[in-house]
Amino acid sequence: MGSGGASAGLLGAAVLLAVLGADHLAEGGCAGRCCHGRDWSCLSTDWSMQRVYGTCFCDDTCARTRDCCFDYFTECPAQDCVVGPWGPWSGCARPCRPSSRGRRRRVERQPANGGAACPRLEESAGCLEHRDHTGGRCGPDLGPAFITSMAFGQKRPTHDSYGTPLDPGFCVEFTLQSRTAHCALETRPHTHWTRYITEGFTVCVACQPPAMHNNTGSCQGDGLQSDKEAVLSWQALEVPRCAGTWRKVHKTQRCRCPPQHSFVFI
Repeated sequence: MGSGGASAGLLGAAVLLAVLGADHLAEGGCAGRCCHGRDWSCLSTDWSMQRVYGTCFCDDTCARTRDCCFDYFTECPAQDCVVGPWGPWSGCARPCRPSSRGRRRRVERQPANGGAACPRLEESAGCLEHRDHTGGRCGPDLGPAFITSMAFGQKRPTHDSYGTPLDPGFCVEFTLQSRTAHCALETRPHTHWTRYITEGFTVCVACQPPAMHNNTGSCQGDGLQSDKEAVLSWQALEVPRCAGTWRKVHKTQRCRCPPQHSFVFI
């Protein structure tokens, strides 16, 4: 082939590569293709993160399965879940009987592209009305003690809206007598603390505002008005089937149990 033919061939190849390159840039990669969840139709033909040319994906799970297109992390940046503020607590329903109240918050932005999942959107807490149907005060030890992890108590305010320090409260030590099997079966991250509730161990439970009743200076089910030998009941917050009994040891100013055996009244 003469020099003219070779030049024409090279020119034709260059034009072909240019055309293919333009189509590749227009159709390949994840630009405009980011998808939620595992979506088998959310695919492209391009270089993958494994440096292999062929079918690659642009959905939320491709980073875990390692089959993303090369530009996934540029075109589909991770977005964490965003939630709004907690709404108000609902009221307590049954006077002088164990009851519960709850509150909710809504998702303002769903997680995308492998971003952090949404935290819990609902919370519940035990409560006991201070008046019975005749107008008399309820006994401080009526109903079970509703408890949660000490980490919940550490987030409670230490001052009121006027800047006045709140009563720091007190601590009650109990010896655990029994517990249901459901306590050890919890797998949700915010309820793992129930797995440390073990029969025979001494636990510390803090009585702090707002769980501390202003009119009695105690918390529901804290056992301060009961005989030391009395067997009292308790129930884990948000895990209704995790419940049991304990005996009061004594009241102290500060809780000194290990973190996994330190709780707070609700």
